Amino acid sequence: MSSDLRKLAKHIEPGMRIALPVDYAGVSMAMTQPIIEHGAGDLDLVCVPTGGLQVDQLVGAGLVRSVETSAVSLGEAGGAPRFNQAVKDGAIRLRDATCPAIHAGLMAAQKGSPFVPLRGLIGTDVLRYRDDWRVIDNPFAGAPDPIVLIPAITPDVAVFHAPMADRHGNVWIGRRRELAAMAYASRTTLVTVERLVEGSLLGNETTAAGTLPALYVTEVAVAQKGAWPYGLWGEYQTDTGEILRYAKAARTAEGFADYMARAQTEPAK
Repeated sequence: MSSDLRKLAKHIEPGMRIALPVDYAGVSMAMTQPIIEHGAGDLDLVCVPTGGLQVDQLVGAGLVRSVETSAVSLGEAGGAPRFNQAVKDGAIRLRDATCPAIHAGLMAAQKGSPFVPLRGLIGTDVLRYRDDWRVIDNPFAGAPDPIVLIPAITPDVAVFHAPMADRHGNVWIGRRRELAAMAYASRTTLVTVERLVEGSLLGNETTAAGTLPALYVTEVAVAQKGAWPYGLWGEYQTDTGEILRYAKAARTAEGFADYMARAQTEPAK
């Protein structure tokens, strides 16, 4: 266990591949500023399966080399301004994917397989721009039958937020199985939580089925309101007003810098 988010951020080194969750599944916004302060750059982000505010802020801070995702947006607040500008300027490499393709790549890593086949990409423009995906003929079919091979996605680090963990390092993720997929596939998993609980989450029939075992968790830190301004299921709602304020400010590099400077001194609401 750790109470120091900066200690967790030190696990991230330049050039690493970092898995981050979709906005409703437990984004560790509390880790964003420590990661930026740590300064490890040339990061390759993998959005599971889409990205939002955290991705936009890491891109805006100049730490990102590439983003693999099926979408990046701020939801009701519209497009992700620093991400969109970076793509337009050619400052980052965008690796277009689909939600099933990203989940398939994580599944391959989880199972120790170098790839998994996926049917639905045949005929799409996405396939045209992914030279790391391969199309082969189904070896079990008598006639030509193309299928796509998606290589395993093995992040160096997964980062997410959850409601609680126990003192053994088990983390309750409820029905958010994408968080489990990230942890299973990644070499290191960093988790922030709202609180620590006594006893074992795996030993309680009510929580066991939704608990990620400590075997897949590298380090846990408490960060109350750690997903804010995103919401966290069963805990608090998304602060849409704050995300709108960010979206407006981050339309320019100067506005982004001002917003992030203020965020360093203002606690989560």
